[in-house]
Order: sequence, then structure tokens, then C-alpha cells
Amino acid sequence: MLMIGGVLLGAIGGGLRAKARGGKRLDIAQYAAVYGILFGMIGLFLTIYLDRMLRG
Repeated sequence: MLMIGGVLLGAIGGGLRAKARGGKRLDIAQYAAVYGILFGMIGLFLTIYLDRMLRG
């Protein structure tokens, strides 16, 4: 669940960041993809860590 949220928040944040810097449509798409992947991976590792900690 954290991974999906990370992908969505990363994509939105990356798109907004590229738009604020004056990027064109493909720039915005690239930033959204990269940030989505990055935040998705962080969410995945956080999910794995929490799962292992809660199971003991």
C-alpha cells in the first residue's frame, strides 16, 4: 500500500516540480516517471521493513 502511494505522490510531485521549472510536456512526463519510481522504491523498502519488524 505504501508503494502505490509513493508512486502516486512521487509522480505528482515530480510533475509539479518540472512544471514549476518551466519544463515542456516531455520534461514533465520524465520527471513524473523518475520521481514516481524513486518514491515507489522507497515505499517498497519501507513496506518490507515494517512487515519484518511487525512479524518479529
